[in-house]
Amino acid sequence: MNEHGVVAPARRRGLAEEVADRIREAVFSGAYPPGTPLREVELSGVMDVSRGPVREALRLLEREGLVHCAWHRGTTVTTLSPEDVAELDSLRGALEDLAVRQVIAHASEEDLASIDKAAGLMDRAADEHEMVRQDIAFHDAVFAATRHQRLAEAWQAIRCQVHLFLLTRINLSTQGYLEFVPREHRELVTALRSRDTETALALFATHRRHAVNVVTASTEPS
Repeated sequence: MNEHGVVAPARRRGLAEEVADRIREAVFSGAYPPGTPLREVELSGVMDVSRGPVREALRLLEREGLVHCAWHRGTTVTTLSPEDVAELDSLRGALEDLAVRQVIAHASEEDLASIDKAAGLMDRAADEHEMVRQDIAFHDAVFAATRHQRLAEAWQAIRCQVHLFLLTRINLSTQGYLEFVPREHRELVTALRSRDTETALALFATHRRHAVNVVTASTEPS
């Protein structure tokens, strides 16, 4: 509010959002792996912008959970701890269980076709990073088909962190990944199309567990 008691004019924030988009894309493409320092002065030079929009962009990405800012240590791409993985997995599981039930109860044939199409695109993924993108796009389609706005918004709130988790997974192991993931998602589509709630819930849980097992195995004491 300003001195006249009315809402103050909005500031233009397009540049910071564009910078955030470019940094996010660099993280998702593998150019900035987890743990990579993100220095304002270097980013502003690379992107030919002042440090202000970079600083604001990093704050936006921190709210998404994609970067971590620490006093005196600067900003780095988030490295997921075992506790982070456990929390993210439990929350994702709760959201996906509800999503499966909603899709089976309410999704139209057009909705199911969109999910099927997203799964089919996985066969064309050229590399592991593209496969991760298609995996996320598949789950976007599932949540869109729930016809449940707040559930879809809850997925959007953790979407970038799930993407980061899947990047962590492929950084640890890619053995059989490109072959296995499309097949696994086709099984998910089949269960949703069959309106088989219990089978779909079990398959989605198994799908999540496969990735979690790869990540947690790397943190277990030898």
